[in-house]
Amino acid sequence: MTEKTTLANGICVITTANPRADIIAGRLFFRSGSCRETREQSGLGHLLAAVMMKGTQDLSALEIAEKVESVGASLGTEAAMDYFLVYLKSVTKDFLPLLELAAEIIRSPSLPLDQIELERRLTLQRLKQSQEQPMNVAFEAMRQLLYQEHPYAASTLGNPDSVSNLQREDLEYFHQAYFRPDNLIISVAGNITHQENLELVAQVFGDWQAPIMPRPELVLPPVISRPQAQTIHQETQQSIVMLGYLAAPVHDPDYAAFKLLSAYLSNGLSSRLFVELREKQGLAYEVSTLYPTRVHTSAFIAYMGTAPANQEIALTGLGAEIDRLSEISLSSNELQTTKNKILGQYALGKQTNAQLAQIYGLYEVLGLGIEFDQQFTQVVDRVTIEEIQATAQKYLQNPYTVIVGFSNNA
Repeated sequence: MTEKTTLANGICVITTANPRADIIAGRLFFRSGSCRETREQSGLGHLLAAVMMKGTQDLSALEIAEKVESVGASLGTEAAMDYFLVYLKSVTKDFLPLLELAAEIIRSPSLPLDQIELERRLTLQRLKQSQEQPMNVAFEAMRQLLYQEHPYAASTLGNPDSVSNLQREDLEYFHQAYFRPDNLIISVAGNITHQENLELVAQVFGDWQAPIMPRPELVLPPVISRPQAQTIHQETQQSIVMLGYLAAPVHDPDYAAFKLLSAYLSNGLSSRLFVELREKQGLAYEVSTLYPTRVHTSAFIAYMGTAPANQEIALTGLGAEIDRLSEISLSSNELQTTKNKILGQYALGKQTNAQLAQIYGLYEVLGLGIEFDQQFTQVVDRVTIEEIQATAQKYLQNPYTVIVGFSNNA
């Protein structure tokens, strides 16, 4: 059973009681994410996530690590597109001190300058290494084509220019703006009741009051469809061909149909793209689709790794499979098989306390509410063959195209 309560200071507390194992997992979501970064400050949330673990007003990075590791627990931070996450897990008896440590990191990070510089160098190194991977290069180019000036165009890591120019004051402002109790969701799952969880959260966070200053208003530029193609010449043994389309966000009625389209095309060894393009035609080293869950305009991306000599025929074959969705309806058996895949994997994705804490907290931070857990299975089950085809006809036309590979004519 999952319960939710909002405390007087604005913290939303979610509890999924699961006493089968003596373990508690927590997910602390802040409504922020890289969608709230300007292009000049992209990577700000990622840098803050890395540096927050490096010290507080009273604890050094080593002392934080020792407190976590001495009890075999886990504690970390992560910046995503639509939220900022602090995650923790411990045996039941150690959960309170671990939650207190997480609160100290959240509320009073010291953001030491030497650690900012260290994490900046590490991020720049990761960005440089990513440019050596054709798949990363292709995704970066596709995001830029799809989203233009929208923050979704940027990697959560940022880019070399933005990361190089980030200052400690930028991290301090982002922390002050978004790390506040009325912007926090605490989702906990494990050997704990909702009342016990409320008492722990009140004990640790009850004195934390929201500032009078309102949260920054999110104003995003429109995402306008301007399909175009880009070829990036890179000497590599595997070319990447990629097709991209603007797609429905998570609140849109077409969300479930998109989930089914993606699963039909690329979920498993029996999926359409794997069978047709890899097994029958031998064109693909790897082939798949991507449809990320987003609060704002999402993207549907189909991609394939292929031999450089085959990149043109591979692109044609990939495009033909996407076009086919608008022209030929799925059979009733294909649709039911795809639904079974999604619903089965969805159930398997809620086996651990960490998974339970994650999914209910995620639904809340995305604005769907914890009830979306039940709604998701229902809306997936209700999707019809006609809705699948209508969604393909509405969105999967005139793709953005990216090719990354080696050409003798380059």
